[in-house]
Amino acid sequence: MSTSSAARILVVDDDPTVAEVVARYLERDGHDVECVGDGAEALRRALADPPDLLVLDLMLPKMDGLQVCKKLRERWPVPVIMLTALGEEIDRVVGLETGADDYVTKPFSPRELALRVQSVLRRARGAPVMTGTGVLRDADLRVDIGAHEVRLGDQEVMLTAREFDLLAYLMRNPRQAFSRQALLDQVWGWSFGDSSTVTVHVRRLREKIEPDPTAPRRIVTVWGVGYRYEPMAASMDTT
Repeated sequence: MSTSSAARILVVDDDPTVAEVVARYLERDGHDVECVGDGAEALRRALADPPDLLVLDLMLPKMDGLQVCKKLRERWPVPVIMLTALGEEIDRVVGLETGADDYVTKPFSPRELALRVQSVLRRARGAPVMTGTGVLRDADLRVDIGAHEVRLGDQEVMLTAREFDLLAYLMRNPRQAFSRQALLDQVWGWSFGDSSTVTVHVRRLREKIEPDPTAPRRIVTVWGVGYRYEPMAASMDTT
C-alpha cells in the first residue's frame, strides 16, 4: 500500500460518467485512480495488483459488487466503499455484512465521497478514532492499540479498521451504554448516517469475538439505547 497521503484507488462502475466524475475528484486530492466497468475485471486487477482502496458499485455486469467484495475479503482486508442506489437499504446492509467499510448512496455528492475515501484510508493506515498505544485485556481477548492487533487466546482475529475502532472504543468505556448515533459520531466521525451501519458492524464483531454470537456476553444490547461492552473477566485491564 502507499505510504504517503495519496493512494492507489480502483473505481468500479459500469456508468462511464459516474466513474469519470469520481476519478476527477479523487485525482484532485492527489490519488492515482484507475477505472473499470465490470466486476470480473475489477477482481482480476485487484488480485493481480492490490490497490489501497476500492470504490465499488453494487450493481455491475459479469460479477456484482457483493461478490467482488466477498472474494477480496477472502484474500486480504482491502478497504471498500460501496456505491448503492437510493432506497436499497437491504443491499446496503448486505454490503456491510459482506465486508464493505462504508457506503454512499446514489445520487451522491462527489465531494462527500472524496471525504469518505480520506476517512476510510486514515483508518486503514493505522490512524483510527481510538488513538494512542496500550493494550486492552479482557479474559482471553487482547487488543493492542499501537500494533492494531486483536487476539482471542492464541488466535489472531482479523478485523477491518472500522471493526477495530468500534471494539477498542467500547472496551475503553466498559459498562457504558452508547446509542447507535453516538457510536456513529465517536467511531465513524459522522454527525449523520444510517444507524444500520453500527448494527451490522456489531453483528460482525460478535461473530468474531463472542463464544456464542447468538447469545453475546461481551457486546450486549441495551434495549431502547444501543450497546455496551460487558467485561467477562472479574478485572479488566484498559491501560
